[in-house]
Amino acid sequence: MVDPATVKPDLPGSGRADALALHVQYAAAAQAVARVLAGESFEGARSPAFNGLTDARARSGARSFAFATLRAYGAATALLERLLHRPVTDLVLRALLQVALTDLRANPTHAHTLVDQAVHAASGLGRVAARGLVNAVLRNYLRHREALEAAIADMPVVRYRHPEWWIRRVRAAWPDDWESVLRVADLPPPLAIRVNRLHCTRDAYQAHLEQLGLHSRVIGEMALAVEPAVPVEQLPGFALGWCSVQDAGAQRAAPLLAVSPGERVLDACAAPGGKTTHLLELGATSLVALERDPARALRITDNLDRLGLPAQVIVGDATQPASWWDGRRFDCILADVPCSASGVVRRHPDIKWLRQPADPGRFAREQQAILRALWSMLAPGGRMLYVTCSIFPEENAERIDAFMAQRPEAIRLPVDAIPGGQLLPTADHDGFFYALLGKPA
Repeated sequence: MVDPATVKPDLPGSGRADALALHVQYAAAAQAVARVLAGESFEGARSPAFNGLTDARARSGARSFAFATLRAYGAATALLERLLHRPVTDLVLRALLQVALTDLRANPTHAHTLVDQAVHAASGLGRVAARGLVNAVLRNYLRHREALEAAIADMPVVRYRHPEWWIRRVRAAWPDDWESVLRVADLPPPLAIRVNRLHCTRDAYQAHLEQLGLHSRVIGEMALAVEPAVPVEQLPGFALGWCSVQDAGAQRAAPLLAVSPGERVLDACAAPGGKTTHLLELGATSLVALERDPARALRITDNLDRLGLPAQVIVGDATQPASWWDGRRFDCILADVPCSASGVVRRHPDIKWLRQPADPGRFAREQQAILRALWSMLAPGGRMLYVTCSIFPEENAERIDAFMAQRPEAIRLPVDAIPGGQLLPTADHDGFFYALLGKPA
């Protein structure tokens, strides 16, 4: 099996027009998808896969092709099983076939061009000998398209565009909502922004967007959805800290903690800093942002600098306070813990194919360890907000029930307007879980 990390991109052409050619975008998307198939996250795969793209529009196009392929990965896989006499073990070639099939399914009227560009992409990826295979597979799909699509239509992985174990788990957890949860998770997300109230009101910023020809709609107290989405550089005042990109569901966290000026706050697992900066915008004056990954901790610092906000950033593990904690307890703790990220797959479609059935349980054990450690750092009378971007109960309600059984003194405080603390994904926001715990004085 070919390791996609060893593939050297050899994209044809260097002129601006050729850099925007479809085959160049196909090739870059295939490299990204191949790296995901090998177990890498899309975030990690994007940079090496797109290194050969010098034009921003080409990078955007390649990203769109890769995301479309990952969203429809189940369908492309099912089709290849019927179109190939034997499996393709070259991950890059297999990914190219999936990218091209996904685009063909969406745009059959442009079949001749798409097939030609996919064959060209095979050459650009150094798979000259596979040009005939690419051509034959795609043309065979077009010849038998109706029969092939009918054969796979009722497969759950095709119908709901998630792995079968994931579908079963969501259906068991949310019997009344499971289909809408899966369908929303397959939609492209809106560009959600949080207006920085230290600079202007939400409505004033929305009016400014309209003056610049950028349409938006209100989706939260300080949240706007910009439609259609634009690069963040086009958002007025972005570089000056007037707004931040943050999902409307994630924007619920900071207000729920209700920090008062002078209270000492810990944002554990803080990267990339969206909730950290939101807490500061709402009036937190003494905040420690903790992150165990040094590279991700730098993103917190970058966001603080852009917004002009002060906080102490510490690289450390929440489960190992002896290595970084000064012994002074915190009045408020935001525990945005690692999780399966099952509530944000529309933003990260690679997640649903990278995750395994045992992963929610593995995260649950880590979450329990973090809760135990953070509770010891919470001052009497303090509050701790437990947050995940998951929709799986074993990481959420079950985790809090288990913690409270071990810590009977903990008080479950109400979370306004979120029944049970579970925010299921909708068109306007991702899926999150919130539990607010109080420690007796």
